[in-house]
Amino acid sequence: MGFLSGKKALICGVANQRSIAWGIAQAMHREGADLAFSYPNDKLKSRVEDLAAQVASDIVLPCDVSSDDEINSLFRNLGQCWDGLDILVHCIAFANREELDGSYLDTVTREGFALAHDVSSYSFAGMGKAALPLMEGRNGAMLTLSYLGAVRSMPNYNVMGLAKASLEANVRYMAQSLGNRSIRVNAISAGPIRTLAASGIKNFKAMLGHFETIAPLGRAVTIDEVGNTAAFLCSDLASGITGEITYVDAGFSTVCLSDRLLGKTS
Repeated sequence: MGFLSGKKALICGVANQRSIAWGIAQAMHREGADLAFSYPNDKLKSRVEDLAAQVASDIVLPCDVSSDDEINSLFRNLGQCWDGLDILVHCIAFANREELDGSYLDTVTREGFALAHDVSSYSFAGMGKAALPLMEGRNGAMLTLSYLGAVRSMPNYNVMGLAKASLEANVRYMAQSLGNRSIRVNAISAGPIRTLAASGIKNFKAMLGHFETIAPLGRAVTIDEVGNTAAFLCSDLASGITGEITYVDAGFSTVCLSDRLLGKTS
């Protein structure tokens, strides 16, 4: 029996088998959780349905998080399938591709700034609010995904870094707001992984190589490693943890220089 047995989890943001959200779904399924999924548009519907079937789920519901009506409909529809919800996993972020290429001030626009914050940060609060009726009284957990660009400037990450900083603040304020309802809110700040979202960042391959040189473990992390941490954070094993940003990045965020860069091997 897994440590999530009896838990019901909604996973939002699966795009393909390389998605961090998919690593989380697999880990939670392994630990006994019942899963439901959302998809943002018809283009991804069949893909998400195929992946859901691999983890014994037939609950796949539409939700464009830029619409409050669609967010509310998602949880109304989910309530017709389940009598409650224990876990909400938010793996959703978006910024215009042209704003992730070049200098921040050269590329940022008012419209792009608002869009990145709406989809990448506000949507977590909007979904948390809509999920509340299903989650109250169940010792629930909400989880989202951040990145080191929230606290350090990164080439080409630009407006997404600001949106992730907003998301991390969102985690803290949501944790405070929901703590008296026995709902915990946390985030994972994962190291760079070859995902569909990462492909939109210019020079990502070079960034990944630098990361592997600097990180104490000398390698990147996997969606399985992030998934295992997510499963723990959303389980009763982590009942005392809320409002936290947990780094799963092979230690990269803890160092400023690596011996490997200095030519040392031991």
